[in-house]
Amino acid sequence: MLRSLEAQRDLVLDALRVYLGTGLFFRGLALLATDSGLQQLVSTTEPGLGLAGLSVYVIGAHLVGGAFLAVGFYTRLAALVQLPILGGAVFLVHWQDGLLSADQSLEFSALVLFLLLLVCTFGSGRWSLDAKWRRPPAPVVSGSSGGAAA
Repeated sequence: MLRSLEAQRDLVLDALRVYLGTGLFFRGLALLATDSGLQQLVSTTEPGLGLAGLSVYVIGAHLVGGAFLAVGFYTRLAALVQLPILGGAVFLVHWQDGLLSADQSLEFSALVLFLLLLVCTFGSGRWSLDAKWRRPPAPVVSGSSGGAAA
């Protein structure tokens, strides 16, 4: 089974990328659809300019970055934009809950952070827009400039 997975490395990377991107996109939709959205996650009741800016960044990054990840368009950049969000979710929001809490937010956020690091490291995979639009290397043309003069 491991040899079969190793032979399908690109398929695994693509499945990971599509699943992660789709999940982040729908998470952005969920945050956009709720009235208090991000306020619930950061446990604050007072809306402010900082929270509004953070909400725009998080929701926009999840929607646009998630869609880009799902189709494999600017994949590494789309994953990179998500890293501060998930890093903040892990270390600033869910860290105090600890491991094995009832809602398992720390474990899930850490998993998504790890998967984003994998996508940043290994790229988009073979069946992505990045791979499709990647130009093949230009052929090396070696011209001979030693022509005989008559």
